[in-house]
Amino acid sequence: MIGVVAVSAPPPLPGIFASLAALLDHYGYLVVVGLVITEGFGMPAPGQTMLLAAGLYAGTGQLNIVAIGLLGFLAATAGDNIGFAIGHFGGRRLVLRFGRYVLLTEQRLDKTADVFTRHGGKIVAVARFIDGLRQVNGIIAGLVGMPWWRFLAFNALGAALWVGLWTTVGYLAGNHIGVLYDQFHHYELYLLIAAVVVTVGLIIRHLVRRRRDHRQAHH
Repeated sequence: MIGVVAVSAPPPLPGIFASLAALLDHYGYLVVVGLVITEGFGMPAPGQTMLLAAGLYAGTGQLNIVAIGLLGFLAATAGDNIGFAIGHFGGRRLVLRFGRYVLLTEQRLDKTADVFTRHGGKIVAVARFIDGLRQVNGIIAGLVGMPWWRFLAFNALGAALWVGLWTTVGYLAGNHIGVLYDQFHHYELYLLIAAVVVTVGLIIRHLVRRRRDHRQAHH
């Protein structure tokens, strides 16, 4: 007699997860790759939420968790590299052309580039976990002239940690996905505020050091 492996249905998904469940039912791994890549180069797409939903499906046996992790990693890395290419080949010209409408001058852009060059690797890796930064960190890195090999290394590190975390959370969540979803959105604002505070602190520290070095050079 041939054994049959039972595949359980995933629990009802709350919020945006419900619409993603329909996509997973129809397109499987393809939609995971598509949304994660799209989110990586600045387009509004629920890539992170899709990883959670796909992990949940893997926990019920409908998808393979290893395949999700590998495909998610490759998609995340590819998406950010597309963003890097956009920023590198056309971003600066476009920013300088339209930047005057948001008071972004060439001098300010150069200062930002200097800060990103000093701390860009850490920002690229951490940005994966912050909405807003996750979608544009590749574009910014390419825009300010960060070396591609350095971006690639930190981008891959961030992608591995990010994909590994959210697919594992989804895989282990089971019937607790609703509670985890609510808690995630409850603390998401605090994480964003903390990230902004840290980023501003790094910029201020850099500017203070630069001004101090400038004064010492003229004495």
